[in-house]
Amino acid sequence: MPNSDSVILDQHHALRVTPALAAELKSTGRFAGSRWAPSPNFGPRPDTAKISLLVVHNISLPPGQFGGPEIEQFFCNQLDPSAHPYFESIASLQVSAHALVRRDGSVVQFVSCLDRAWHAGRSCFDGEEECNDFSIGIEMEGTDHTPYTPEQYQSLAMLARLSMMAWPEIRTGRVTGHCDIAPGRKTDPGPAFDWPRFTALLADEEIV
Repeated sequence: MPNSDSVILDQHHALRVTPALAAELKSTGRFAGSRWAPSPNFGPRPDTAKISLLVVHNISLPPGQFGGPEIEQFFCNQLDPSAHPYFESIASLQVSAHALVRRDGSVVQFVSCLDRAWHAGRSCFDGEEECNDFSIGIEMEGTDHTPYTPEQYQSLAMLARLSMMAWPEIRTGRVTGHCDIAPGRKTDPGPAFDWPRFTALLADEEIV
């Protein structure tokens, strides 16, 4: 993650976050330390919706390639359909996520967490449909079968822990994959995502 006065790595490289940082997230919807790249693909959450779910996704553009500007272009409706054959089929889509975790652990934010990003599509969690209404969507730069990096796990854990502090309705059991809320339609973050490793990072977070 980019340096922030409120983001601390201890000697064991365990991430710690502060209540002040969580309060800032709840007030502004912005993850401190992230780079802001606003997407037009969002809307207001329903008045009755409570943020209570975090959804983990993956994305790579072109498929299987990392580090380029195409993911940001896609989420900001700026993807050139002639730049790659695959782009012809997706360039007209209007989608987004609240944030993207790059392979080096850096975070790009596209939509305020206070708003409804367009990341889940038709979806259901614990009997409640339209997960976009009440969830935060985090994209991991990767594929279903490419191991994610240690830096990505640490940054995702920080984002999740901040979100859980800001909105206590997001409990550990309400951090899930896209594949779990849209089974048969989506497969991400895929078998490469190490849920025990991520869950252990969440459990080891030290709130100061």
